[in-house]
Amino acid sequence: MKFNRMVKSKSFTSPDFGCKPEEREISEYISKGVINLDKPSGPTSHEIDSWVKRILSLEKSGHGGTLDPKVTGILPVGLNDATRAIQLLLTAPKEYVCLLTLHQDVPEERIREVFAEFTGKIYQLPPVKSAVKRELRTRNIYYATIYEIDGRDVLFRIGCEAGTYVRTYCHNIGEALGVGAHMAELRRTQVGSFNEKNNLVTLQDVTDAYHFYIEDGDESFLRQAIMPMEMAADYLPKVIVKDSAVDAICHGADLACGGIAELTDNIQKNDIVAILTLKGELVGAGSSLLTSGEILESDSGFAVNVSKVLMKPGTYPRFWK
Repeated sequence: MKFNRMVKSKSFTSPDFGCKPEEREISEYISKGVINLDKPSGPTSHEIDSWVKRILSLEKSGHGGTLDPKVTGILPVGLNDATRAIQLLLTAPKEYVCLLTLHQDVPEERIREVFAEFTGKIYQLPPVKSAVKRELRTRNIYYATIYEIDGRDVLFRIGCEAGTYVRTYCHNIGEALGVGAHMAELRRTQVGSFNEKNNLVTLQDVTDAYHFYIEDGDESFLRQAIMPMEMAADYLPKVIVKDSAVDAICHGADLACGGIAELTDNIQKNDIVAILTLKGELVGAGSSLLTSGEILESDSGFAVNVSKVLMKPGTYPRFWK
């Protein structure tokens, strides 16, 4: 989803500090990169991390949103410095294509009625084997579109809030229909701004790209397989800061209204927002204290309570005392 950017203060960025994410030197590009990986069925998400780390000779890697071993699809993987940035995806909306199997025959019209009831806010109890506390909670189902009903098999696409259990969703659909149901197959098709049309690669693609780089010095394939870590924050509302504000944030300061050059028009109070430089580099993230309109009108006070710093201090000069 794209939002309009509003100019708060006309500002210019010095070419002497930082650089556009896509123009980073290759070693830094890899270290601040994310991979939109197409996870195969079989391995765990942690095994995928380990293989990526070994393929690219990295110190560390991490994924944004665990997939069960049998589930396929979008698994964003952060490399080295980008492992902290990839954590921004843990709260990102998700999309899946799922095959649900009913345990008895049900009229098609009734199936569609129940699916319509299971959109908007729903209640879920996490499964027994889960990483979270097992207590009833609400989750938003943005849409559940049925593609095909073939006997007891229902193929559908679901867009949902982070933390939604599709397996539980299928079980609850079966209970509502009074016949029981289970999730037969699942593929994740989107995480935040990562989707199947956006540089989706396999482990073999990554291996080949790294081989071309090491053996032939051709980094073009690696730059296609890896995206800048800023992609992990692409789905978030944004504030773009002046060069003079960057280093203070890197040292742990909250973002003052006077340090903002531009912002998107979709910021609400308490939203998690991404903080970027004028060159598009990800500085950090935090919770907005004001709406877009209030930030635009304010010349004093703080706009963002910074909770995550992702840029190293000293990248931009120190203007603060």
